[in-house]
Amino acid sequence: MSYLCDASRSMLIVIDLQQKLMPVITDGEQVLARASLLAQAARLLHIPVLGTVQQPLRLGPTVPAIHTLLDRTIEKADFDACARPEFLAALDSGRDELILAGCEAHVCVLQTAMGLLHRKHKVRLVSDAVGSRNPADKAAALHRARAAGAEVVSSEMVMFEWMRHSEHPQFKQILKLIK
Repeated sequence: MSYLCDASRSMLIVIDLQQKLMPVITDGEQVLARASLLAQAARLLHIPVLGTVQQPLRLGPTVPAIHTLLDRTIEKADFDACARPEFLAALDSGRDELILAGCEAHVCVLQTAMGLLHRKHKVRLVSDAVGSRNPADKAAALHRARAAGAEVVSSEMVMFEWMRHSEHPQFKQILKLIK
């Protein structure tokens, strides 16, 4: 894995940011805002954005502001999205840096991260763009993911690493998103 996130090698995966789930997530508005920023930056930089939805009939669809930023959405019942062949097939083989955002950090995000790590994928978990109902569960998930080999990063780390310098053609547009 590159020591910095590389836009040409990254794929953003947005896990289960769904209408009925988000109101019970601690700091859910911040999680949505940071995930949205990442997805908007990814679009500007031509980075694919894959989404998942857990039991959409029960938890509702993806939050509209996020849904419009997804290239594709995979429906699932499994907590680990890797259990779905269509999820694994949707991963871009030319993109070996998988950037994860979503909910819940200690369930679907963690199990998907572990599934990807088990399959030898490189995983970066975005700490301010993942959430859980209980902050202790989120903290435990970040700790466990890091111990298993995932890198824990922030949304701004990812965006600035994707650009690398202030002369990047999309720098001003992405800076507007952040401010």
